[in-house]
Amino acid sequence: MNIHKIIIPTPYPIGDVNAFLVKGDQLSLFDVGPKTEVALDALNKGINEAGYKLEDIEQVVLTHHHPDHAGWVDAFPKADILGHEYNDHFLRREPEFMSYRTNFYRNQLSLQAVPEKYLEKIVESKEALKLYGSTPLTKFIGDGDEVPGHPGLRAIYTPGHAQSHLIFLDESTNEVIGGDLLLDKVAANPLVEPPTDLSNRRPKALIQQQESLKLLRELNVSKVYAGHGEEIVEVNDLIDKRLDKDQLRLKQLIKHVVNTPKTVIELTMDLYPAHYRAELGLTLSKTLGYLDCLVRDGLVSEEIVNGVIVYTRN
Repeated sequence: MNIHKIIIPTPYPIGDVNAFLVKGDQLSLFDVGPKTEVALDALNKGINEAGYKLEDIEQVVLTHHHPDHAGWVDAFPKADILGHEYNDHFLRREPEFMSYRTNFYRNQLSLQAVPEKYLEKIVESKEALKLYGSTPLTKFIGDGDEVPGHPGLRAIYTPGHAQSHLIFLDESTNEVIGGDLLLDKVAANPLVEPPTDLSNRRPKALIQQQESLKLLRELNVSKVYAGHGEEIVEVNDLIDKRLDKDQLRLKQLIKHVVNTPKTVIELTMDLYPAHYRAELGLTLSKTLGYLDCLVRDGLVSEEIVNGVIVYTRN
């Protein structure tokens, strides 16, 4: 790929996010950073360094809908905006969807026995919503679709970290624009999100993430242009490390699941005693993901008791 990396600051603990300018039959920008002025300055600088201006970008392609990747869609009024159709809900932010999203999270957090005092902070995410753009998608792109203007560059659906997540495989070079599927320094978080069909069924994000990583491993790619950090060349080795780390966490968690039923929040406090207060939403997502795996593997059972999901060891 004829690719130029642009490093963009974010206000998040993960640090900088990467955008990738790809020259083909069309000039395309993959991801655009959060909607902050410092991010826009970095975008401008990076595009200028490649010999172009903002108005030269013909299409923006989103790997997923999170605000550090989808913020500055508004900076490219002449460009088509492409991505998984789920992105559109967060770019349009129509009242019906926002109400559904709030109710979905409230329901899930209630099932996890999260106290009412924590609900607003986790559910609303008002600061994150400010960092989104508001330009809707002009074209949906899904699993197996070729990116317009880039023959042989195909989207692959890889949910887990985000329900909208796509990676893009260049079939001629066997390189991938990978979004947040695989990162060099940290494991991407499997976040609880509403499902793509907007039902009340919670996607099992960590199981999805593991399956997406296994799919990437099967592709045996030569390089991943990651959404954060450096490019990855020892791809399959890193995937194995990430999956092995999950197995280690499962062994740690099952020690806390005993014959006495426990809730998700109780197990989160056991597993992340030093971090759950500051990062409750994130640690709940992680714990729930590990519990999904333990239930899948037949090691733990779940049931609803008095409106709350409890887990016991088999």
